[in-house]
Amino acid sequence: MQTTDFVATLFDGPQGDLSKITIGLTMAVNAARKGHSCTIILMADAVLLGKPNATDPIDIGPAFKPAKDLLEEYLSLGGKIAVCSSCMKHNNMSEADLDPQYLCITASDVIDLTMNAKGTLQIA
Repeated sequence: MQTTDFVATLFDGPQGDLSKITIGLTMAVNAARKGHSCTIILMADAVLLGKPNATDPIDIGPAFKPAKDLLEEYLSLGGKIAVCSSCMKHNNMSEADLDPQYLCITASDVIDLTMNAKGTLQIA
């Protein structure tokens, strides 16, 4: 796994606090807009966001964009999504359940990404 400048780690899934998901995506988009390489790590219940179209219904309202729009912009700016393999297994998911654009990573990769980033944001 290649290191990146900015890492945002999300823990809440679609049944959790949707504002945490939206804020995490908003911060990652803003980092990418500034030209930073970025990775969003999905852990715990957030791995459920790794499924195709999982962010489509998430919209917390003004002053934030819908999660779908944020995710599309983030990916168009070169942002990466990494999904914790152990958390996927815990949530009865496999790599085949993931959006094909996303990477499946290990706990060791999570450590490397966070330790080598210039900045991190943990949204638990």
